[in-house]
Amino acid sequence: MDLQPNNGKNLIIEVNGIKYARYPIKTKLITPEDYDISKIVEEYTLKYIQSGDIVFISEKAVAITQGRSYPINKVKTSFLARFLSKFVMKTPIGIGLGSGETMQLAIEEVGVFRILLASLIGAIGKLFGVKGLFYIVAGHKARSIDGAVPYAIPPYNTHISKGPLNADDVTKKVLEKLALSGVGGVTIVDANDFGVNILGRTSGIDKKLIAKIIKDNPLGQSDEQTPVGIIRVLPE
Repeated sequence: MDLQPNNGKNLIIEVNGIKYARYPIKTKLITPEDYDISKIVEEYTLKYIQSGDIVFISEKAVAITQGRSYPINKVKTSFLARFLSKFVMKTPIGIGLGSGETMQLAIEEVGVFRILLASLIGAIGKLFGVKGLFYIVAGHKARSIDGAVPYAIPPYNTHISKGPLNADDVTKKVLEKLALSGVGGVTIVDANDFGVNILGRTSGIDKKLIAKIIKDNPLGQSDEQTPVGIIRVLPE
């Protein structure tokens, strides 16, 4: 196999005494015209898959094929979105909901009431030194929204995106495309340097185990152009 880890990433990780390889798969630039992510995954991974492998896919790649990635200058923000975004903590890896545009997407995804409730509980939590309550209340749809980051490959360095729709159904469709390869499962992940969320999975996928295996985010959305990966158990 000629696959190599992305720069600054390790190929192998050990979890619970078992070694796993995480092979990033380079693809073409995915666009909304690639309306079926299963075809992309099949085209670029099939020749590498071995029986029992698990395929993991970046949630942003899936969202793009579903038309859920938007140029930031095309998103019309409400006063509420601009106001609430001022109170969101920015992180070194991205703006999260700390812009009017991403907060607007969150409002569209989960509704005004839930966002206001999450903001209230989040503010109370901060008074007591408890962080992260906003996202717990707002839920995974709000947590899955990605802001524009300068290191993303153009044009997505100026795009923001919602999380994918029907993620479990998408994984099942990908599994059907790869069935003859003996693949062990498919999952859609939202991974960054602060954590991993499993947004979709086929039957038998252990969410907690996958999160541990890819906790260092072995994929890349910059010039690495590796929105898909293969997890393989290595022999002892």
